[in-house]
Amino acid sequence: MLKEVIATRYITPLREGGSLPGLVEADDFGTYVMKFTGAGQGRKTLVAEVVCGELARRLGLRVPRLVTMELDPVLGLGEPDQQVQELLRSSGGTNLGMDFLSGALGFDPLAFEVSSEEAGRIVWFDALVNNVDRSWRNPNLLMWQGALWLIDHGATMIWHHNWPGAEASAARPYDASDHALASFAPEVRGAAAELAPLVTEELLAEVTAAIPDAWLAGEPGFGTPDDLRRAYARPLLARAAVVHERVTGIEESK
Repeated sequence: MLKEVIATRYITPLREGGSLPGLVEADDFGTYVMKFTGAGQGRKTLVAEVVCGELARRLGLRVPRLVTMELDPVLGLGEPDQQVQELLRSSGGTNLGMDFLSGALGFDPLAFEVSSEEAGRIVWFDALVNNVDRSWRNPNLLMWQGALWLIDHGATMIWHHNWPGAEASAARPYDASDHALASFAPEVRGAAAELAPLVTEELLAEVTAAIPDAWLAGEPGFGTPDDLRRAYARPLLARAAVVHERVTGIEESK
């Protein structure tokens, strides 16, 4: 389960993303980037963040620590921005927080070097979760303390927006030609040999158990939150074994 904290102060909106995340302080004295259930993309974005973030962490990739954040809408009463007020009012209850990496720099492939091995692990992971939002235009990668960190996984697992077609959608190839790390000759097959055996039913059960029930309740076609958790795990388990064969648009190092 994710650590639970309570939001105590809304600091400022972060306007880089369309969902208008905010910088928030919590009762554990931590500072977090908070993503809201009331944002336009809804709770499925937060589910994707948890599944991908917790899976990436268990596969040895660097992602900010995730927490659940309880929000009292009263925090928005003093906000001068009407859009922020409305967002906070519509997001009472359980939201998502991720550690704020103070001083981090946005990744620029022209300014930083990435090994083909690390590039391969990240491209393989993005192919696994079908991340369409790691392009050179918008890398969603940060350099922090001399290392590469992965952020923003809300635009992944697009099959969860249409469960009846999930199996067919999850089987599609992954075009990495536009990937932020395509120029570093990612060793995807080597990454697959290392990481695919780690993606087991047990691991995915542990990852999906971190999704709060409140974000899973009421999904059409599913009786219980655990039914939906298993539905999230199935495409990932099947995809892990073969996705390296379906990555297109890159040239691996020799």
